[in-house]
Amino acid sequence: MNGQAAGQPEAFIPGPRHPVEDATAGDARGDALEAASPLRRVAAEAERVVGQPVRDVRVVVPAGWGPRRRTWMRQVAHRAGLPQPRLVEAPVAVAEYLLTTGVRVPVGAFLVVCDVGAGAEVTVLRRGPAGFEVLATLADAAAGGTAVDHALADALIGASTGEGQRASVADSVRVAKEALVIHPAVTVPLPDRPPVIANSAMLDEAVRPVAWRVAQLTQETVAAAELTVGDLAGIYCVGGSAQLPHLAAAIAEHTGAAPVVVPEPGLVAARGAADVGAVDTATVERVEVPVPPVRRAAAIAVPGFASLALIWQCLLTAERHGTLGVYYSVSVNWGEFTMAAVMALLACLAAGTVLGSLIAARSPTPGTRTEGGRVSVGILAAVSLGAAIAGLYAVVTSQYFGMPVGPYLKWALWPIAPVSVMAVAMAVVAARQWRAPHGGWSALLAAPTGSIVAATLGMGLIQYSLTADRWPDRILWIDIAGRVGGLLLGVAVVLAVVTPLMFRLILAAPLAVIFAAIVSRRAAGMLGVIYAIAVATWWATRLWSRVLRPAPPLPTAPPTGPVRADMSPGGGG
Repeated sequence: MNGQAAGQPEAFIPGPRHPVEDATAGDARGDALEAASPLRRVAAEAERVVGQPVRDVRVVVPAGWGPRRRTWMRQVAHRAGLPQPRLVEAPVAVAEYLLTTGVRVPVGAFLVVCDVGAGAEVTVLRRGPAGFEVLATLADAAAGGTAVDHALADALIGASTGEGQRASVADSVRVAKEALVIHPAVTVPLPDRPPVIANSAMLDEAVRPVAWRVAQLTQETVAAAELTVGDLAGIYCVGGSAQLPHLAAAIAEHTGAAPVVVPEPGLVAARGAADVGAVDTATVERVEVPVPPVRRAAAIAVPGFASLALIWQCLLTAERHGTLGVYYSVSVNWGEFTMAAVMALLACLAAGTVLGSLIAARSPTPGTRTEGGRVSVGILAAVSLGAAIAGLYAVVTSQYFGMPVGPYLKWALWPIAPVSVMAVAMAVVAARQWRAPHGGWSALLAAPTGSIVAATLGMGLIQYSLTADRWPDRILWIDIAGRVGGLLLGVAVVLAVVTPLMFRLILAAPLAVIFAAIVSRRAAGMLGVIYAIAVATWWATRLWSRVLRPAPPLPTAPPTGPVRADMSPGGGG
């Protein structure tokens, strides 16, 4: 194989389980035919060993693969002459293997699988009554054995060497890497040149950035699953490169929990795939799922109560004119009415992940039970529920006052339209599992509580100043209340639009003064719409900076001193 790779380095794929991005986008038929050749050899050898045709085929695939790649893998198996395969996600297979070896993972417990092979894939799983489910997974093709091989090859033959020569020494470099795990130095034969000596210091230098990146992935994946290290039943390292030096120590330093390197880590996923579904979960020990954090409940309750308070005040303080005459009209604070609809939508979106979990638990569709499926369904359900509540506000208010429903629907639904559109975009991202936002989806869907509280109090004071009985001894205080309400509403807009503290301090004062100056009955509706636009801007910023174009993590320099690896009792050295 490597002899052919030296002649055609561009056609050599060192990690077949991690094909290039174009593998399923271009000539899918040709790619499937090429990938079917080694699978056909495996099937022939299996038939020779067991003496009969293969009937049950299980193929291990990364947890991050979407429907397109999974379909491509099924085509590969079909062209290899195999029956319809069962695709088993690698971390699920590893977790099933851990159960068969006596590792205690109660129902409801969480664990992390660090699969470090040619690349790295870190996955957080939860054990449910019917098996393991993936909560979050992050991968980096440049954080694995291939990157170590390239760095070690650069140290041995030079970074300027061509791809053909690099492919010709790939086997020698790989063998040297594995030998240096247990030997201080080895001799590496090279074609067309004298052999060279590779020592453990060279391996350490090549491994250190890879180990550091895997540790970062582990930390980010746990955060994306909205967990802490204290919630985990364990961190387990598997894959052909799991025994590299410094890997366990780097993960322990980043997370605060020492990982376990599973014995024979390169074979764990394959062995576990055969055991998927074989464990009886009816009699296993169960644990309760951790209660959601208080801040998540507050993110739902605060905008919910704010919405109810605003619509309650809007109904009770609206002024009716010409009650006994022919010309009947009602003066409604459209700004307060609009903000009540916006707050209702924000409360529903904050509860999006909870709604998704409830729907998935009762849905027969497997796609809704994955992390991305739950989040996507939850966001769509939240948008629908928020729009329904806003429409209900419009209908109830119009019937309460005996007025046409059209203006009320306009002020309730149009301001929430931009936020709804961006929420649907987030649902698409979650369904396609392009990436999990840092901090998890619940943190992403929660609107800033400080802005909500300030806006609600501000609009409440404005409405009080517009509708209170203006007795001579109270006029001054009523006017002051209205100006204070304008100040609070201006601060709420700044809190929603701007994130850096320095910019908030710079913008809050002038905007608050402007809002306080223009407080009036005619301007109240405009102020409410401005806040709705501010919320839409906040969502657009979150969608862009956290999901579509997230900023890369700040590079953390690996330690320059010697790293002491934590060798677990069951680790394969």
